[in-house]
Amino acid sequence: MNTGGETVSERQKWPQTLMLARHGESAGNVARDAAEAARQVIIELATRDADVPLSARGERQAQALGEWIGRLPPSERPNVVLASPYIRARQTAMLALDAAGAEDTLIVDERLREKEFGILDRLTNFGIAERFPDQAEFRRLLGKFYHRPPGGESWCDVILRLRSVVDTITREYARERVLIVSHQVVVLCFRYLLERMTEADILAVDREHQIANCSVTAYEFDPDAGHHGEMVLKLFNFVAPIVEAGEEVTRKPDVPVGLK
Repeated sequence: MNTGGETVSERQKWPQTLMLARHGESAGNVARDAAEAARQVIIELATRDADVPLSARGERQAQALGEWIGRLPPSERPNVVLASPYIRARQTAMLALDAAGAEDTLIVDERLREKEFGILDRLTNFGIAERFPDQAEFRRLLGKFYHRPPGGESWCDVILRLRSVVDTITREYARERVLIVSHQVVVLCFRYLLERMTEADILAVDREHQIANCSVTAYEFDPDAGHHGEMVLKLFNFVAPIVEAGEEVTRKPDVPVGLK
């Protein structure tokens, strides 16, 4: 397509590719499973959520992701890497970069952090029902897309900060190959933004798919899509790198609360 003598490629604002990866399994995922099984009120951890590290299995998943990236043709490997500041995401990104043999500098961006759960932080489903039955009812009435627990965020709040991330990406990383390592809800909210979904659309995706640890969701710029070219979904919740490495595929929600 050519408009006024300028091709779509010349005017391209989007990256050439955008990969979204969820972090590897964390110690919080393991603690959450144990707490839910024991019907405990609180998920017991020695650190705040932002400081929860990867489990040993999560480290291996991150290495498997990096090895897969390293096997991609050089023209397809990410050359810009951004990550949530949470330790489990930063560890995943660094382990993957090392396994891929990449020398890219990791860019940490607080806008990519986990959804904040406020007063529901670290409570199991049982704990929420016992301590804050009103919040469980509000969430049932409003739905997860709009419900904002006191001191926390709704999905809409996450989407608002990710709109700013998209602005940064289109301003600073046009035609680059970008990898973002973040969290389950963040991956879903990026899909909502990039594909112009409705609440019903993204909640249907959420019902049908648990985003796996170290899975890849990937977009590629298509100059023929839309009026000025668009990012087109190529992979979603892709776990082949983990399976090929012989590692277990895990899909549990993150630690702060059972209701993501």
